[in-house]
Amino acid sequence: MKHPKAQPNTLSQPIRVARLNARKPVQFDLQPDAALRSELAHELGVTALRKLRFHGELRPFGQRDWEISATLGATIVQPCSVTLEPLTTRIDERVVRRYLADLPDPQGLEVEMPPDDTQERLDDMIDPGAVGLEALALALPAFPRSEAAALPGDGVITAAPAGAAPIVDERPKPFAALAGLRDKLLRDQDKS
Repeated sequence: MKHPKAQPNTLSQPIRVARLNARKPVQFDLQPDAALRSELAHELGVTALRKLRFHGELRPFGQRDWEISATLGATIVQPCSVTLEPLTTRIDERVVRRYLADLPDPQGLEVEMPPDDTQERLDDMIDPGAVGLEALALALPAFPRSEAAALPGDGVITAAPAGAAPIVDERPKPFAALAGLRDKLLRDQDKS
């Protein structure tokens, strides 16, 4: 069963788990139109989302569990974090999510992250579109920078004004005296 392309104004494509055939994967190919890409770009905080395709399959994993195995491809435009000029970035990533029926619910106020971040608790719906959007948000460069953009001081950030003398630590260094004693003992040992 081919899953339809995303409809305008939504990337969400929820699939009811109860309707899935436990022996047959469900194919999906989500390619939003220009209007939806524009909305998603605004939601993600990027200048433009030129291309977006999230395709793969939702397949049985074990006896009661499910797995999304997909490919995310996107071309985004963001402002360079140094020059603010538009910077185009291509994202190509494999995405895997495993939905486990027996995954325990987190307990307490502080919850430790599981070692495998591809695992989620199986609910009654699985939404490949939401998975694709989350994967895209996580793949966005946090501080995109053009190769031509140089930082002042060749990437060295200092708090002192230009021309100021460097601050010298005048505190005593207790292990420096021990190192000097060690060196003196080694020299005396070599002489004998």
